[in-house]
Formats: sequence, C-alpha cells, structure tokens
Amino acid sequence: MLNRETTSLTREELEKELALLRSQTVGDDVLQSAARRRALFEAIDDGFCIIEFIDGPNGPMSDYLHVEANSGYERQTGIADIVGKRLREIEPANADVWLKLYGGVLRTGQTVRFEQEFAAIGRHIEVSASRVEPESLRQVSVLFRDVTARKQAEQALRESEAISRENIQRVQLALAAGAIIGTWSWHLPTDRFTVDEGFATAFGFDPSLGRSGLSLAQVVETVHPDDQAGLAAAIAEALSRGGSYAHQYRTRRTDGKYYWLEANGRVDLAPDGTPLTFPGVLIDIEGRRAVEAERDRAITALRALTETLEQRVEQRTAALLQAEEALRQAQKMEAVGQLTGGLAHDFNNILAGIGGSLDLMRTRLAQGRVGDIDRYVTGAQSAVKRAAGLTQRLLAFSRRQTLDPKTSDINRIVADMQDLISRSVGPAIAIEAVAAGGLWKTFVDVGQLENALLNLCINARDAMPDGGKLTIESGNRWLDERAAKERGLAPGQYVSLCVSDTGTGMSPDVIARAFDPFFTTKPIGQGTGLGLSMVYGFAGQSGGAVRIYSELGKGTMICIYLPRHVGDDESDEAPAESTPSVSATDRNTILVVDDEPLVRMVAVEILEELGHAVLEAEDGPTALKILTSRPDVELLITDVGLPNGMNGRQLADAIRTQRPDLNVLFITGYAENAVLNHGHLEPGMQVITKPFEADAFARRVSDLITAR
Repeated sequence: MLNRETTSLTREELEKELALLRSQTVGDDVLQSAARRRALFEAIDDGFCIIEFIDGPNGPMSDYLHVEANSGYERQTGIADIVGKRLREIEPANADVWLKLYGGVLRTGQTVRFEQEFAAIGRHIEVSASRVEPESLRQVSVLFRDVTARKQAEQALRESEAISRENIQRVQLALAAGAIIGTWSWHLPTDRFTVDEGFATAFGFDPSLGRSGLSLAQVVETVHPDDQAGLAAAIAEALSRGGSYAHQYRTRRTDGKYYWLEANGRVDLAPDGTPLTFPGVLIDIEGRRAVEAERDRAITALRALTETLEQRVEQRTAALLQAEEALRQAQKMEAVGQLTGGLAHDFNNILAGIGGSLDLMRTRLAQGRVGDIDRYVTGAQSAVKRAAGLTQRLLAFSRRQTLDPKTSDINRIVADMQDLISRSVGPAIAIEAVAAGGLWKTFVDVGQLENALLNLCINARDAMPDGGKLTIESGNRWLDERAAKERGLAPGQYVSLCVSDTGTGMSPDVIARAFDPFFTTKPIGQGTGLGLSMVYGFAGQSGGAVRIYSELGKGTMICIYLPRHVGDDESDEAPAESTPSVSATDRNTILVVDDEPLVRMVAVEILEELGHAVLEAEDGPTALKILTSRPDVELLITDVGLPNGMNGRQLADAIRTQRPDLNVLFITGYAENAVLNHGHLEPGMQVITKPFEADAFARRVSDLITAR
C-alpha cells in the first residue's frame, strides 16, 4: 500500500512516482499496480487527470476527453465530475490553446512544465504534462495545481512597484525644481505626525510641535473642505492594502489661501498585516495645476469653436446642396422645355401633314379629281407612322411602352441587323460582331431590342468622329450575389449584349448621369437626352439592366443584361404576313369595346369591310352583358383602358370563366403593359398597339379567328 508520507513528497518526487506508475502496465500484479496508482492520485493535493485525444466536428484530434481524474482536480479547479467531459464542452473559447500545448506533448513525447490561465474558471494553474505510452493510446497525463493567489500577489507587487517608481520620479522632479514643501512620518499605533520644519512653517504650525507630533485632525483641518472627503478615502484605501500612496488636494497656507499640493508616501505594514508607519513628502503643484487649468480652458474653447465651425460648415453644406438641387431642377425644367418644344414642333409638322392631306382630299373629291387621292392618303399615313414612332420613343423613355416579348436568339437579331447598322454608322467605322457559341435564349421584345441596339451603335458612331472600330458582342453570364448587386440585378443567369467603341470615352461624372432623363453631351438641337434613357427603360422593363464601362480617351462599352429564358423553344422568326381575304362564308360575330368613339368606329368599319357582323360597347360592364346574352360572339376586341370600374383585362378574365375558348384581341395605347402581365398572355390572347394600320389589324383578327 501507498505510504502516508507520499503527501509530503516534493513535486519532482511526485512526478517521478507518477511516471513510474504510468509505465507499469505489466510485470507486477496489475490490480495491485492500479490500486497503488489510485491511492497515490488521491493522496496528493494537486489535481491530476489523464486526457485522451479524439476526433471531432472540427477535424481529427480536434478535442480531448477526460478519461481519469483524482479528487484534487475538483479542489484545484472547482469543476466536479470531470471524467467523461470534453475540452470544448468545458472551455470552448480557449480550446485551441490547450490542444496546441498537449498536442505537442503527444507528438514529441517530451514532458513540459508551464503556467497557463484556465479562463473558464478564472484561475491560473501550474502544469506538468507527459505522454502516456504507447503513443497509439493518444493519451497525456496532467499534474497541476492552482497558482492564482501567487499570480495575483505577483501582479499586485508589480503594480505597487510601478506606482512606487512613478512616485519616486515625481519626487525627484520636484526636488530638481525646488518644489518640495516638506516631509512627514505618521506613526499609526499612536496616531502622531512627525513633520519637518518646512512642513510646519508652510502650514503655520509651531516647528517644535511638529517635531513632537501632530494629530491627524490637526493636519486635516488645513485641507480645503471640498477635498477632505476625497483625502480621507485615499488614506483609508492606502491603509487597507499597504504600499504606495499618491493624492492631490488643496491646503491652507500661512497667508490664509488654499494651494494645490501632492502627497506621496508609502504605508508599511506590520508582520500581522496591520498598518505601522506612513512616511511621505509634500510637493507643490500649484503652478502645474494652473497650467493644466489653462490648458483645459483652451481645450474647451477650441472644442466650442470646432463644434461651432462644424455647425457652420453643416449649414453651409446644406445651403449648397439646396442650391445645387434647385439648379439641377432648373436644368431639368430647361431640358423639359427643350424636349417639349422639339416634340411640339415635330407634332405640329405631323398634324400639318395629316390636316393638309385631308383638306386636299376633300377638295379633290369635291372637284371629282379622285386620281390624286392615293397620294394624299399615303402622305397622311406616313405622318401617322412618324407620330406613332415619336410616341413610342417617349413611352420607352418612361418605361410605359407595351412590350410584346418572345423567346429570342440575340445572335440572330444581331446578324439580321448588321446591314442596317453598317449603313447607319458609315464606311469610316469598322464593325465586328462576336457571337458567343451556345448562347442562351432570352424572352424579349425583338423590335425594342433592335431599336436599343441601333441606338447604342449610333451613339458609338458619334463618339468616333474620325472613325474607329465598333464591336458587338454577345455572351452568357453567371452573376453571383456581388456581381449582380453591382448591376442592380438578382443573382442568376443572364445574356449580355455589349456594344464597344474606340472613341472619346466618358468621364466618371458623365457616366454617373448618362442615363438621367434629358441629359446629353451633344450640342443643342442634336440630341434630346432620351437615347440612353430609352435603352435603360427598356432593359429594366424587360427584367434586366444596362451598364456603362468607359474611360476618357480609351473608348466605351455599354452592356445590356437580359434574364436567361428557360422554357418552350418557341421560334423567334416572325410569321409571314399577308392580307387576309375573307369571303361571305367566313362571316363571324365580333364584339368591339372602346370608350373612344372614333377608334371604335374605325375598328367596326374595318371589320364590316371584311364581312364580319360587329357589335359595339363603350365600357366593360356593358360588354359583359352583351357577351353573357350573345353566345354567338366568336371574338372579343377590347381596349385595355376602359372606364366604369372594369378594364379590358378584367373583362376578358370575367367572360373567360364562362367561355374559356373565347379569343381576345387587346388594343392598348401605352401604360397597360403591367395589366397585360408584361406580354405574358394566355393562349388565345394577342395585343396590338395604337395607332394601328388596317392591314395589321385585319391580320390579327384573322389569326385569332383561324386559331379557334
């Protein structure tokens, strides 16, 4: 059995004994060896445990398990029932430190001794760790003891020494400056101050009384009333802990005035820890406090000046921002004025052409000269097309145009437009089209995309007045969260169409405003500032975005990003158009709904010319009554924007709940694209935009009737 004297062994002897027992796995009687080891473990006051490295969620050997421990473990750490607990369960925040320390012991087999903070319990421990052989066990034995009290004492001693050094430095500086007032020695058991002549003279005490001793009350009586409580607290704190003391307060001198001084001293303790003596020195700091007070006043004044200055700067900045906003608004209004003036001029020309053609037609008809009628009709129709084109530009700019998106191949669109682009930019500019292989399809209004591409190419031409190279490039783009955020898009798959030039480029401030409505760098009269805004509006309305990449003198690249379309592979080729021929046997009953009488009249006249039977309604509720009572109606033609609480889409949805096979042709002016679900129409539905030609209208009607 283990001898009782084991508990008096030195730490080194204990470690040797433990090492011997750890290595004793065979030879002696195993049970006796285990019993001896357990008795030894329990006999020592130090903590002891064996840890075994295990694999965890953080990787191989990223944790360890306590497989054995003595009762001293709880005494030294305060942690009970440690066996079976993992390191990351006990101290997760500091686990890597312990794994590194004990992992080194396991790898090298060398015994190490160190001191380490056990953060989870707020203690410092002194450790001796050795590997348990064989290495394959992945175990380390740990012998340790709590040394927190010693560490705290050492820290307190260091702090006390630091304070003492600081006090000595102050005293030395005071001596050098001749600022020492006097010295004292306070004997605590008798509560008597022994002071030198300088101390007694400075405070009006009899020098002989000072030498024989003063009471604490006599000394404190000279302290300023406002500082007496602070002085008493500082003295009490020094007496309670011993060691260095330093405090500043005001005292009354022989002239009756109060002056600042600093007391520096040290409390010496008796062996039993009670205060014994308290010697010290008084230093005159009146001059220093005056300098500090002046410094504080200067800092306060400077801070007030700074705060006032900041306030003035903020006010001035706010005024400048307001002025800048007013200027920008004025510039916008001026641009709006220029735009509306140009539009008014164009529309007046168009109206003059239409009105003049109608007047001449009426005159020639009155004269019986019908031979010139076709020329005037053609002129009026041309003017109407110009007006429709101008309206479409405005609607594209405002993102309120009606789109007719289809599954489209951008490479084919670019290839079909190359001849037109070449003629538009002229022979001085070389054009290169780079078509990406395996390009994804996109769901887009082909006509609007062609218009946007032509617009970008013309802008590139204007940026290369002396000629250059224009490149049109398509590509597939995977945009992650960061790249999509930079372009104002959702992460995902996109098709890009980029137009780049070797022209003058754009400055950062121009790039920042390039998409702004009415902004243009072209001379007055040569641009409305709608071009890039129209492209921007079209891209956004199509679920994509457009971005500019440019540098002055190095050219510009503008990219349109459109969402990839994954769905039915519809053909993006337009069907061949031909004017339908309707015979008497093709007579159908059609309902026309429009609140504008003139538009309704034109539609009815065209349909009757084609041989159809036509019914009319001016709003949704009236049309719904007709459709309910007339099951022979085979086609509904309705304006989207209708009065009296029911628009054209709502009318179509309402009647289709009763007659799902009824085909519908929507007529729209501009803003109803959202009502039409941005072009995503159900089977049997089509849309035509005002103003429309009679032939185009007839073709749509024929398509919908034939599709029944």
